Amino acid sequence: MIAPDARPRISPLYRMQFEPTQDSWVLLYPEGMVRLNAPAAEILQRCDGKRTVDEIVAELEIVFAQSPLHDDVVLFLNQALQRSWLQ
Repeated sequence: MIAPDARPRISPLYRMQFEPTQDSWVLLYPEGMVRLNAPAAEILQRCDGKRTVDEIVAELEIVFAQSPLHDDVVLFLNQALQRSWLQ
C-alpha cells in the first residue's frame, strides 16, 4: 500500500503524452501503449516525484469539486505501482 507521504513518479520506462489520434492521454513503453481514461490521466499527471499522495488527493478534490477521493486515488496508485508504471 502506498504511503500518504510517498512522492510517486512515472517510471523511466514509461512516457505519458497526449495522442490526438486517440483523443486521450497514453502511457508509452517499449512494447506498446496504454490508453488512459480521464481520471487516470489526471492522477498520473500529478505523479512528478514532488507531490505527496495526500497532496495529489487534495488537488484532485479541488479540480473535480468532489470528496472524498482518497480511497479511489490510492487504489489507482497501488494498481499503477503493481504494473510498474510508477516508482
